[in-house]
Amino acid sequence: MLTPERAIERLRAAFGGPSGYRTLHAKGRFYSGTFTATPEATALCRAGHLDGAPHEVTVRWSNAGGRPRADGKPDIRGMAVKFHLPDGSATDLLGQTSPRFPTDDAEVFVALTEASEKPLTLPLFLARHPGVLPTVLASFRSGAIGSPTSFAEVTFYPIHAYGWLDAEGRRTWVRYVFRPTATRADRVDREFSGPERLTEELAARLEGGPVTHEVWVQLAGAGHDPHRATSVWSGARELLAGRVVVTAEVPDPEGGPATSTPVVFDPGRVVDGLELSDDPILRYRPGAYSESVSRRMSGAS
Repeated sequence: MLTPERAIERLRAAFGGPSGYRTLHAKGRFYSGTFTATPEATALCRAGHLDGAPHEVTVRWSNAGGRPRADGKPDIRGMAVKFHLPDGSATDLLGQTSPRFPTDDAEVFVALTEASEKPLTLPLFLARHPGVLPTVLASFRSGAIGSPTSFAEVTFYPIHAYGWLDAEGRRTWVRYVFRPTATRADRVDREFSGPERLTEELAARLEGGPVTHEVWVQLAGAGHDPHRATSVWSGARELLAGRVVVTAEVPDPEGGPATSTPVVFDPGRVVDGLELSDDPILRYRPGAYSESVSRRMSGAS
């Protein structure tokens, strides 16, 4: 099995990213806002942030690459959300523009990332791993790997399923989707074309008001597998679970690369009322994140 230490070594080598930065999603900005759950979500889950009251959130919008690049470069984009609970605890969701993860095997994911950074090797990789092809094609068809006009107009998919426990302990498996409420009509009447165009556009947009993503959940039904990030939940019922409303960019709480105070968004961090599935990618990620954070803090490559 590929160890988290070796996975981080290979990913950092693939991108040649500078020391002190995240192994993936190296370029991003932090924002503040609130999350308020709907009554339908409150009825299904007893987690503190789903009680229907507004709760503070920290949001990080990012480009997926392991090296900071100009915003115009095609890339998967990320939206990480940290939900702050009144008791000081927190839980995280990490969304990406690809609707599904390409594999349930960490080794295959690392190899795919390596091949993606050397496009001439990608056809050979796909020939050797045909199982990832449907997800790769779905990502291209959905525009997941592109250059959006604004983070405010993009749909993000936290790819893992979680168990929601209600007040009686009854479990419902759910998958999240962050859907934007912004439309073309909401765009700022300016052009943004520089290497920081996405953050510049968002700053201008926030001057006119908040940016909102609705938090929808799919509810698992018969035949829907919550334990694989690659599974497709065809025909799953959906409900609106709440809204993330971003109001302002905030100064980098990490203070820059090689931080001694990293802000870690970990999809394995849950609170009472939430359960992790046995998804092997979900279970693998906390160890990889710990290794990445350790390298960032030490300044190691």
